[in-house]
Amino acid sequence: MRRILHVLLVFSALPAAAGAQTLPQRIAALGSGTVHLTFAARPGVCGDGLHSIRVVEGNEEWQEDCEPQQVRVALQVHDRRVTEVRSYVGGRWRPGVSATDLGTVRPQDAAAYFISLAERGRDISGDPLLPATLADSSTIWPALLRIVRPPAVPLETRRTAIFWLGQAAGAAAARSLDSIAGDSAGDREVRKQAVFALSQRSGNEGVPALLRVARSNPDPELRKTALFWLGQSEDPRALALFEEILR
Repeated sequence: MRRILHVLLVFSALPAAAGAQTLPQRIAALGSGTVHLTFAARPGVCGDGLHSIRVVEGNEEWQEDCEPQQVRVALQVHDRRVTEVRSYVGGRWRPGVSATDLGTVRPQDAAAYFISLAERGRDISGDPLLPATLADSSTIWPALLRIVRPPAVPLETRRTAIFWLGQAAGAAAARSLDSIAGDSAGDREVRKQAVFALSQRSGNEGVPALLRVARSNPDPELRKTALFWLGQSEDPRALALFEEILR
């Protein structure tokens, strides 16, 4: 019995195996070079393996061919820091390319990792938020809101987060975008991006919020932006507002 116990104690004292490392640890351990990783895409995500990535919505009478595909991401790492993100959907890694392939990872882990890259606010070539939005079984819009709020995050990163926020979370996203647009203490460019993102939502989600901005936002630049996007909507509620203003 003592012998068995001694063996168990020895095993418990050993360092964690490489397979137990987190995704950030596995990537940082490379030091410098190219890292490949693969994970499942959410339903409706299609691509040609190179430049085309699209999300298929479909309709009641016609459906585009879109088989379940994988997201493939190449990371350029220098001195344990990611400097470039390249994302693909479909296709396969070209044989013989010099890279460390981490294989298939959990999409939730991948989404969390790419969100963390964006949150750091460092200069990274490519869009680290794109692969996060494509990951299967991942709810990322609360994290996107975290990125949007802090002024320390670069403006371009916050704009990108708002764009993806507008695509990601339906009615909940519309409410969040509404609050960003109405935040008088927020950066004007970020708020204008939120107005644009609202214009990309469906009429029942985006138009009421745009109407509120156009009617009551204290910033004339934001009211003008909201009116522009309402004009693109051709929604009867927008036409009623225009008539009211012109009278």
